[in-house]
Amino acid sequence: MRGPQRPDPFTDGDPPLELTTFVGRSAELAGLTAALGRARLVTVTGVGGVGKSRLAARAAVGWADAWGRVELTPVRDPQFVEYAVAEALGLTDHTARLPRETLLEHLAGRPALLVLDGFEHLVAACAELTAELLRRLPLLRVLAVGRRPLGLAGERVFPLAPLCEGEAVELFADRAREQGLTVADGPEVRELCRRLEGIPLALELAAGRLRALSPAQLLQRLDDRFRLLRAGGRDSAPRPVPGGPPCRHQTLRTAIGWSHELCTPAERLLWARLSVFAQTFELEAAEYVCSGDGLPAEDVLDVLSELLTQSVVTREETPAGPRYRMLDTVRAYGADWLEGIGDAGRLRRRHRDWYVGLATWCELDWFSPRQGEVAARVKVELPNLRAALEFSSTEPDEAHLGQYLAGSLWFCWVGCGRLAEGRRWLVRCVELDSEYEQSRLKALWVLGYVAILQGDTVPALAALRECREQAERAADATAVAYAEHRTGCLALVSDDMAGAETLLRSALERYQEIGELNSNVLMGQVELAMARAFQGDLPDAVRLCEDVRRVCEDHGERWARSYALYVLAYAAWQEGAQDTARELLAECLRNAHAFDDLLGSVLVLELLALVTAARGEPAEAAVLQGAAGRIWPAVGLPLFGSAYYNAPHEACEAMARQALGDGRYEECVQEGGRLDRAETVARALGGAGGRALDALPAPRGVPQGGAGADHAEAAERAADSARG
Repeated sequence: MRGPQRPDPFTDGDPPLELTTFVGRSAELAGLTAALGRARLVTVTGVGGVGKSRLAARAAVGWADAWGRVELTPVRDPQFVEYAVAEALGLTDHTARLPRETLLEHLAGRPALLVLDGFEHLVAACAELTAELLRRLPLLRVLAVGRRPLGLAGERVFPLAPLCEGEAVELFADRAREQGLTVADGPEVRELCRRLEGIPLALELAAGRLRALSPAQLLQRLDDRFRLLRAGGRDSAPRPVPGGPPCRHQTLRTAIGWSHELCTPAERLLWARLSVFAQTFELEAAEYVCSGDGLPAEDVLDVLSELLTQSVVTREETPAGPRYRMLDTVRAYGADWLEGIGDAGRLRRRHRDWYVGLATWCELDWFSPRQGEVAARVKVELPNLRAALEFSSTEPDEAHLGQYLAGSLWFCWVGCGRLAEGRRWLVRCVELDSEYEQSRLKALWVLGYVAILQGDTVPALAALRECREQAERAADATAVAYAEHRTGCLALVSDDMAGAETLLRSALERYQEIGELNSNVLMGQVELAMARAFQGDLPDAVRLCEDVRRVCEDHGERWARSYALYVLAYAAWQEGAQDTARELLAECLRNAHAFDDLLGSVLVLELLALVTAARGEPAEAAVLQGAAGRIWPAVGLPLFGSAYYNAPHEACEAMARQALGDGRYEECVQEGGRLDRAETVARALGGAGGRALDALPAPRGVPQGGAGADHAEAAERAADSARG
């Protein structure tokens, strides 16, 4: 059974790349597919390691085209469940509304299947969100995957049993073949598979030992482990799982513990330490976070390679290069050991320090030719960055580092379309007590900036006033400059052009005095140019933006450059140079869309519609206006409610209505309103003679092209920087 073609691809919800063959489960796959046809909420339950996620992904791909997968294992705070869902579905919303409102709007009226994977530690939050989505979206189906049901009315529970004996033997032999080994289907293999009760993860861990031990030796050691448990030895009371069969959970726990015992001391140590990573991680991060105290950094790669061989860690080839992950059950076992040896707090701090260092490098590299790589890198590392923010905002005496981290990620919140999540972290962090004022001041001006872009002017002004007052008392010239700059930005979108010009000129002078030059400074110059253009001084606006354009080209900066091109296109339109304006806007739109910058995209569309109308294409202009109208609710108040920003829209509408008539104009607007963002951008660029959409480059290791050692130094320095 297949659903209709999806109108909006769920870009981040695709299934995990299968690096190993999918063995057996034909009956279960057919049964799960049938269950999805009969119920709107189906929950696949079973013990850890039984293969729930892979079966669900297979079923989702076979059942419908319109589907998205949300991996909830890395999410720790129930408040961020809906953010994770929106992120996984590739939804961007700059407003202050909750992500669930965006979800409801996006999924309304369209058949879709949502896969929620790994929710058991967030049952209440997931159940509440799922209930509301199903209640308000009659065409939505949810496939939940966890160790227990959600407990909602109408839920169809699909318990997943372990593999039958024949499938278990087939899986064991297949994993042996992947290592270049051959395992005969003999009594020892069948007994081993029986003792491991057909649990795929347990079988894979056992197969990972075949280079060193024969099936008979594996079986003997497993028997020894069971005897230890019956005698009440270590791990004799495994953690219970609600809704899971105790005997099978004990079997898996036994298999993991047995595999752990077969590890060398260094392998056990690395296994425990790797558990601090929220999801995937790179080698350089593991070398920094997990080294020391018995595990030299130069040995981490060799030890990690052994854990890969033993299936404790898996490797994924991504556009960013190889990354590694541990399955949740294996990670949980390592986390227990880390707590048991009393080293969890220290490792979490090292993890946090690494990602503070990463944010520090990325903030610097945002103003460089690696800007696209930074955007892609941060997207990959979001689960770990969230874990670092969570740790810093909940641990005593760590608030200043959370404030520093939340502020340093301004480019992620503002430049990469994550305003709502950024604001939540910033609000949480600025409310914490901290003796290091500099970090809080940075978080305050970033909070004000984010609130402005969300159209929430009162909280924005309050944050910026507090920032400036405290910065002046602390003689923090940098914070004063940023607070003044963003207050000028607020005046700009509030139509106070004279006030905006005064504040922005003063902020730019302050930046020059302290030697500050980055994307924020260039945006201040672009905003000053907008104020001058709106006041009728086009030559000065062009001069300011040509200067920004030159600096951006010298530094390889694309994001601020796009806004400079927007102002230059505005000036070109005013001067009647429509071809030039259209060319500038096409480049601007490519960049804004690549960075997922909704505000930049929709401003360009509004002006491009006017240029298109001026070129004698009123129907296409109306289509573009309709497409822009669909995007604005995800940005905020259309055109900021500003008469200046709204003038091109009104001029375009008047021109198109006169040429088309009211009826035809409205038809074209409605046509544009049916386009999704990707279709809109492709159409706008096609109409502008644009080439295919530019994709942001994939991240390639540590930003700056630096080695892990450079990043490690950044991690150490970042803590000192946060203290001022």
